[in-house]
Amino acid sequence: MQSFKLVLEVLGGLIILLSIIPLVRNDYWAFRVFEYPRLQKLFLTLLVFVLYIAFFWKTDGYELFLILLLGANTVYLTYQIFPFTFLAKKVLLDKTKTDKPNQISIISSNVFQDNKDTSGCLSVINRYDPDLVLLLETDQFWYKGTESLKEKYPHQILVPLENTYGMLLYSKLEFVNPEVRYLVDEEIPSIKTKVKLPSGQIIQLFCLHPTPPVPGENLYSTERDKELLLVAKEVKKNPSPSIVIGDLNDVAWSYSTTLFTKISGMLDPRIGRGFYNTFHAQHRLLRFPLDHVFCTTDFKLNKMKRLENFSSDHFPIFISLQYEKLADLQQEEPVADEEDIALAEEKINKETD
Repeated sequence: MQSFKLVLEVLGGLIILLSIIPLVRNDYWAFRVFEYPRLQKLFLTLLVFVLYIAFFWKTDGYELFLILLLGANTVYLTYQIFPFTFLAKKVLLDKTKTDKPNQISIISSNVFQDNKDTSGCLSVINRYDPDLVLLLETDQFWYKGTESLKEKYPHQILVPLENTYGMLLYSKLEFVNPEVRYLVDEEIPSIKTKVKLPSGQIIQLFCLHPTPPVPGENLYSTERDKELLLVAKEVKKNPSPSIVIGDLNDVAWSYSTTLFTKISGMLDPRIGRGFYNTFHAQHRLLRFPLDHVFCTTDFKLNKMKRLENFSSDHFPIFISLQYEKLADLQQEEPVADEEDIALAEEKINKETD
């Protein structure tokens, strides 16, 4: 029993440490990456908490101290993920009534560049028949393999690259003033374009795929955070209804994502609905919500769904939004305080390699 007790104590202490590390506001990957497995940390904390109480409960000594720490960690992690459960209040409301001319549906999918299952990808797209398709990590193979989409999607912004940051955007809806931009890194593209809905309403669309803070990609989150916040400021200044979509390589509950929503004033449709974990598709116990859709308060939700995997490491995400003139008056916009604004400016002004 003593060895079992030691295992629980070491595991409990490690989980508590990994829960505290992300509180350090440092851009180095070792601090940022541990924001990802919050649900996993909660499960392990609860497991150790229950087992330790069941077998080693004491009303004094270090055992009680560890129990209290584990209990506090459980409360903290639950507080962090609670907004992404069905028990929380929805910030993006469901549509009032169907208004198809003001709807836009999008599939966003990181296809995983080494994946060769283009037919599986096309099958998913054909099954759900969205207005727009955003494919990420797309090289020349994926460019050629999805060319048939041009028949149904006459408007395209195609940026195939061999560095895992290629983007292919296909649309049934007309683009207005489309741009391919390199906001932070000359090798990392993003797309900005206006889109004309069937009703004639113009909306602004941003498609992003910044680098993740992991060894082998980028040791710091600086470039990712900078790109997200630059777009956030654009959204805030832009009077048009706006949507940001893509693999943002950040989890929904991180402080940087929260900062993005405050600076941009955008809503996260997952809040009050679920996690919609999209990565890693091949490992059930290591899944995080990395693929995002944010929209301004001009929209309401028609439908959102995680779609079937086609041999990628990401699940595709489908969303259908509806523009409503009165939606802005019925939904609360996130607001940045002076500290948030100062932090955003500090991150934007940081030098990058």
